[in-house]
Amino acid sequence: MCGIAGVVPLNGGAPADGARLDAMCTTIVHRGPDDDGCDIRDGVAIGMRRLSIIDVAGGRQPIFNEDRTVRVVFNGEIYNYRELRRELEAAGHRFSTASDTEVLVHLWEEHGPDFASRLNGMFAVALHDSRKHRFVLVRDHVGIKPLYYALTPQHLVFGSEIKAVLASGLTSRTLDVDALGQFLSWEYVPAPSTLLREVRKLEPGAMLDVDLGTSKVTQRTWWHVPKPDGGFPGRSAAEWEDALDEKVRECVKRQLVSEVPLGAFLSGGVDSSLVVAAMGPAQTFSIGFDDPSYNEAAWSQRVAESLGVSHTVEIIRPDVVGLFEHLMPFLDDPIGDFSIFPTYLVSRLAREKVTVVLSGDGGDELFGGYETYAAQEKARAWQRLPGALRHRVLEPLIAGLRPRPEKKGLVNKAKRFVEGLGHDERLGHARWRVFAGTAMRRELFTAESFAALGTPVEAHILALAAEADGRSELDRALHIDLKSYLSDNCLVKIDRMAMACSLEGRVPLLDPELVELAFQLPSDLKLHRGHTKPLLKRVAARHVPRECVYRPKQGFSIPIKNWLDAELRPLVGDLLSPDRIRREGIFQVETVERLRREHTAGVANHSHILWSMLVFEDWRGRWKV
Repeated sequence: MCGIAGVVPLNGGAPADGARLDAMCTTIVHRGPDDDGCDIRDGVAIGMRRLSIIDVAGGRQPIFNEDRTVRVVFNGEIYNYRELRRELEAAGHRFSTASDTEVLVHLWEEHGPDFASRLNGMFAVALHDSRKHRFVLVRDHVGIKPLYYALTPQHLVFGSEIKAVLASGLTSRTLDVDALGQFLSWEYVPAPSTLLREVRKLEPGAMLDVDLGTSKVTQRTWWHVPKPDGGFPGRSAAEWEDALDEKVRECVKRQLVSEVPLGAFLSGGVDSSLVVAAMGPAQTFSIGFDDPSYNEAAWSQRVAESLGVSHTVEIIRPDVVGLFEHLMPFLDDPIGDFSIFPTYLVSRLAREKVTVVLSGDGGDELFGGYETYAAQEKARAWQRLPGALRHRVLEPLIAGLRPRPEKKGLVNKAKRFVEGLGHDERLGHARWRVFAGTAMRRELFTAESFAALGTPVEAHILALAAEADGRSELDRALHIDLKSYLSDNCLVKIDRMAMACSLEGRVPLLDPELVELAFQLPSDLKLHRGHTKPLLKRVAARHVPRECVYRPKQGFSIPIKNWLDAELRPLVGDLLSPDRIRREGIFQVETVERLRREHTAGVANHSHILWSMLVFEDWRGRWKV
């Protein structure tokens, strides 16, 4: 695990010098505090910061092939490297280290651009072949590891984080207002965009290929979400349950390889509990808050006791303002997900004892765990009610209810359900993920800024839905979430917050083989009559107490709606002050003030929009955009 960065000259651009490359790598020292490595050849500069996990003594990067014509830096882990090494040695390749990194250069020699399809792991790779005059950037199947780049007329600049790209001094810091509209709508910027006009995300399962002789840059997708192939006709639910149980255990075991202490996050929910159950003896970690409706520590303790693992739990009341100041520098590609706070806090707790953790991320997107999927079912039932009853009685009644201070509850769920119904029906389940729809964006942005919002709110969702055409409604929703909400939000959160603690986070439920199996499952084993994840829950109930499996889903969150009007109130007053908003000219002062006023009065919960604006304003000031 590490961070990578580099500069590739194009069209006669000047090669990067050592000072520029070192400056880029220094910005991501938190990703790799153990070691560094920089190398400039043929004008191509590649560098890295290393967190040593496998072959601690001998795995220093860049790593070369036998005649040193191919070199690589990479961030991540290759879990099938031992099998690949045996194949490559049998083909005549000679290895000089015991690291997983070295298989990359030999796979390239053997398979060329198809080498990525042989990998099982999480990775962002930068590889230079001086003999073939080729340079490639490659990102793993589902985007577990980040990779950003800027393509200017004379350079390709890349890095594991945007701050490394900016440190090159070769790209501008121009705000992409269109991307900002997407950010406020979804709490993340859909790939390949970022909030900076010149900086892009390399999308999951994609490769950027540079011909260094002609400076031609091409991009292709080397991995696609698997389609059901009908290969298991007549397989019963019990047989699927056995197959899923076996595959989960196999994938978890594969990701236990490490030469440093390893543990797991354990929330007490289905996904993390299932991962821990497959680990055997383990060290596990969880946190809880002093607000009872946000505290799940008792559930994690119950699961830990049943599995007999060594569990560390901490109940905290965090210094919210101090945490905000500490965490924002790690969000140079900002997300509006509140759960950065608990993710960082549990990462910090785990780092006291281990260097690697496994998490349960990905289970919801593969096996139908989100309430938005059930909401889509409920929406069809809602539409069968008489229109007059819905529009004149129920919807106004629910909209007029005051939100409750607790995390969820019937009132809060009902309000969110009705709000979602007001968005474009073509969004399907994603209606309940929109926080600033078209109407809100028109109110929120100034006329000039609104005119710059060329991308409709629903654009990336509809594009992904079209990509998944021919699948069942649920599998289309899962496809959309795997390629947007998961990769652009959830995996960003766990990567940045774990790396902020120099902790490697692994996600065994996103093993490519498990992803493949998940998309072969019949839809009714992932969502059945409003019940989410029925098959995965049956598998989990084999290993942990049923009451831990069949309890209401809570999610990993914080009482942000309460904090915005308490601990964070001075910060809101500063970053969203009328003078500041008016001076910047992006948002309408009157709308921002109305949102603040209604939230403070408790007549509406505007926490998602206010928090995202807070994050954006801090980001803009911090990065001088």
